[in-house]
Amino acid sequence: MKQSRTAVLAALGLAAALSLTACNNGDDSAQAPAAKDPSASSSPSSGGGPSQGQGSGSGGAQGGSAKPGSGTGSPSSSGAGNGGAESGGKTPFCKTQDLAIDATNAAPDQSSGRINITMANRGSATCSATGFAGVDIKDADHTSNPIGRGQAQPRVTTLKPGDAAVFDLAYTIDGSGKSLSHPTDILVTPPNETHTVTLKWPAGAGAIKGAYTDVQVYPTHTSN
Repeated sequence: MKQSRTAVLAALGLAAALSLTACNNGDDSAQAPAAKDPSASSSPSSGGGPSQGQGSGSGGAQGGSAKPGSGTGSPSSSGAGNGGAESGGKTPFCKTQDLAIDATNAAPDQSSGRINITMANRGSATCSATGFAGVDIKDADHTSNPIGRGQAQPRVTTLKPGDAAVFDLAYTIDGSGKSLSHPTDILVTPPNETHTVTLKWPAGAGAIKGAYTDVQVYPTHTSN
């Protein structure tokens, strides 16, 4: 009996050993996938794909940096615009010192008073006399009275050396002999200038009817 029990126990021990061996083999096979993890961790290197994506992204940024380059071109175009403005600049205004200015009586009849003021360009360059001159009339009582503008649009008045421009003072003549205005001088400031010249009130010009506020100055025009 003891031998049979011993044989049975030996058989059971052998079976247990075989089962442990089988379990160990199963564990090795289970560990095999873990061995693939390093290669899986190398997939980030294939994640060089993302790095390429970043490279293309930076390439896109470089492409975008080309736009600032073209953008810097736009300032140059705006600079060209400035250059165009400079090249197409206006003729400089005539300076008082370059003008010979004179006043004459040009009344067309006994009731319409008119004084022509002529400005001749005695300078060496072409200039513009376009616009309204500033005009004050000085009275015998030493007061100075500014003259208002008439209802007229300025005309382009460009003067080459030797050319002349004219503008008019217009008023109604007082033939009663009772005018309260006694003009002695005309103070003229050419258009867009600050320097003034003083001219004598023309001899023979009719008396002013009303006040100096009734006199009007008209814009310059060429004498041709």
